[in-house]
Amino acid sequence: MKWFQKRKETAAAAAVQLRETGRHPFGELGSYAALRSGETRLYRAVREAVPVVDAAIYKLIRMTGGVTASCTDPAAERALAEFLRTVPVGRGQFGINAFLDGYTDSLLTCGRAIGEILPAAGNREIAALLCGRVEDIEIREGDNPMDFTICGPDERGKMGPLPCQDLLLFTPFNPEADSPYGVSLLRSLPFLTDILMKIYHTIGVNWERCGNVRYAVTCRNCEGGQAAERSQQLAGEWSRAMQETRSGSVRDFVAVGDVDIRVIGSDGLVLDSEVPVRQILEQVVAKTAIPPFMLGLSWSSTERMSSQQADLLTTEITAIRRTLTPVVERICRLWLRMHGYGCGFQVVWDDINLQDQVEEARADLYRQQARKLRLENDAAEDVARTASPDGERPEIHDGSGE
Repeated sequence: MKWFQKRKETAAAAAVQLRETGRHPFGELGSYAALRSGETRLYRAVREAVPVVDAAIYKLIRMTGGVTASCTDPAAERALAEFLRTVPVGRGQFGINAFLDGYTDSLLTCGRAIGEILPAAGNREIAALLCGRVEDIEIREGDNPMDFTICGPDERGKMGPLPCQDLLLFTPFNPEADSPYGVSLLRSLPFLTDILMKIYHTIGVNWERCGNVRYAVTCRNCEGGQAAERSQQLAGEWSRAMQETRSGSVRDFVAVGDVDIRVIGSDGLVLDSEVPVRQILEQVVAKTAIPPFMLGLSWSSTERMSSQQADLLTTEITAIRRTLTPVVERICRLWLRMHGYGCGFQVVWDDINLQDQVEEARADLYRQQARKLRLENDAAEDVARTASPDGERPEIHDGSGE
C-alpha cells in the first residue's frame, strides 16, 4: 500500500426515523377549550368519535319522548291532540314528538336548545315548529335576571336581537349561576375521549404495522463487490416467492450462505388495552346514567336492570321531561288562544316503563290477590256483625275452654 495514496473515507450511517407523526382523526379533543358556541363542535365530535356516547344520547331521547295534552274541554282536547300529532316540524317530519327529539338532542349535546313557532298567515294557526342552530345565537341579559334577549346574525352578519321574541323557544340545560347558557351532558368527557381515541388509534396503527407481516432478509457472508449482487438476487427471489404465495401456490425460497429471515415486529410487546378502556367507559356510562348492558357492554354475565338502576334512570328521564315541559306548555297555550279556547290544560307524558313484563304481571297478580283477600275478610266481618244480637263483632274463641 502506497503511503501517498488517499484512504477512502467510510460514509457515516445516517439515523432514519420511519415512524410518522400520525394522530387520531379527532385531534381537536386534545386541545379542548370551553368557548361557549365554539364548544358545540367539540361535543358533536365526542359523539361521533365514541359510539357508546352517541347510543346513550339517543336512548335518553327515545325514553324521554311521548307527550300529549289533557284539556278540561273535550272538544279542545281532541283538536289539540290532532294538532300535536300532525304539526310540521321540517325535513319531512310531523308531530310534537319529532320536534322534541331534535330539541332534546340539541339540549343534551350542546347544553341548550333553540326553536321557533312559525305562525301561518293571519296568525290564526301554527304552521310549523322548527329547531334552530344553537351556534348561531347569543343571549344578552337585561337589567334583571328575568330579562334576556335572544340575538342572531342579521343581513350584514352582525349580532342583533331577533324579531318576535315571543315566538322563540329557548331552553338551557342545568344552567349555572354566572351564565345564561346551559351545561352539556358531555362537558366532562373530552379529556377522557381524547385518551380513548389515542388507545384506539394506537391499536389500529399496531395492527396496520404488525397485522400485515413484513420480513427482514439478512445475508451475513457477503463481502466486497458481491454484496450488491447477492442482495439484488435475494430480493428478486424473495419477491417472486411472495408473489407466488398471493396467487395461491407455494414456492420454496433457497439461498446459499448465512441468510437470516425474521418477521419485523414479532418480538414487540403490545400493551393490554382492556383495563384502561373499561375504566374510561365506566366514567362515560356513569355520566349518562344508563345501565351498561343497555349500551351493549357485557361486563357481567348475569347483569340485568335492578330496581335501583331503574329508579335512577327514571329520575334522570323525569328531570329531562321537567325541563322540556315549559316548551310544550307554551306551544299548547298559544295554539289554544289562537283558536279561541280559554280552557285549562295539562301536559301529560307517557309512563316510563323500564321493568320486565313478567315482573309487572307478577306484581299485578299479588295486588289482585291482596285485594281479593281484603274483600273476603270485609265480607266475613259484615256477616259476623249482622249475626251478632247486639250488632257488635263476636269474640272468637280458640276452643281451649278458657
